Amino acid sequence: MKKNKLWLLTTILITICCAGVATCHYCNNVHVIAATQYIPQAPDYSDTTMWITEDYDTEGTGADVFYVVSTWEKDWITADSSVSHYADVWNPTHRERMAKEINRVAAYMAPGNRFYAPYYRHATIEAFETQNEDTVYSRTRLAMSDVCEAFDHFLAHRDQRRPLVIAGFSQGGLAVVELLKHMDDETYEQLAAAYVLGYKVTPEDTLQTKHIKAAQNESDTGVTICYNTVKDVKYIKPVIAATCMAINPVNWRTDATPATLHDTITIILSPEYHVLVVSGYSGSEYKPYKNLLNVGDIHSCEPWLYSECLQKNIAVRARAWKKN
Repeated sequence: MKKNKLWLLTTILITICCAGVATCHYCNNVHVIAATQYIPQAPDYSDTTMWITEDYDTEGTGADVFYVVSTWEKDWITADSSVSHYADVWNPTHRERMAKEINRVAAYMAPGNRFYAPYYRHATIEAFETQNEDTVYSRTRLAMSDVCEAFDHFLAHRDQRRPLVIAGFSQGGLAVVELLKHMDDETYEQLAAAYVLGYKVTPEDTLQTKHIKAAQNESDTGVTICYNTVKDVKYIKPVIAATCMAINPVNWRTDATPATLHDTITIILSPEYHVLVVSGYSGSEYKPYKNLLNVGDIHSCEPWLYSECLQKNIAVRARAWKKN
């Protein structure tokens, strides 16, 4: 009986000791983490401070562009030692970091258009560091809920006679895929194009909605443009880039026809792996991140390397939508 009690007491002590740690091998060499998780306050999309907007459509002939920013935050600890896996849209520092990307994208997507980008509680980079699909989709569920709420608010206030463009980079690209599933058929009919920059579209995604239709050329409408850039197909990161569709944003081909960008860069689409293979460009300005990003792939280049191509293509598809 004494042995049983001693065993039970030891078990309880080990359980208590190991609660709130990252790893435990008899409670040695552990990394303590916060005991509770903190969910930041939800955004209020009727509040104009939850948006970055630009109206450069002086003639009323452009598109409405809805853009979703990528991942900017790491896990962080609150004053009461709780961990948060999400960006805080009310935190000025978090907003400032998101705004860096949004404003830079707006510089080429907004001209001639009306541009809308919400702040949202995006999942922190640690979700993607796991490279585990279940963890990614579990952690991003809250973020995708915010984006869908923002999108519904945006739709309720836009002129439905205008062409609709949705775009997003990285986690924002995941959001674009989820928005295509979220939108109803009436909204889909307003869609000129959806741009998934630096993220994947899976076969399962295409089975969940009829709104995901792979782009085949420069001017088809109601389509999804998806691409990821690598130096070699061996560098594909499945959690981000194991996609079932792609198009070359330089020549708008879906075969392996080479395209030349900025005179010295060659972009070739791999029809087998659905990724862009680049040569003549090192991407050295983008530092590797924990063997996850920019290690053979050039993930961080996606919204910037092809910015001129994307700017022109948004206008082309918006005009094509109006004709149709």
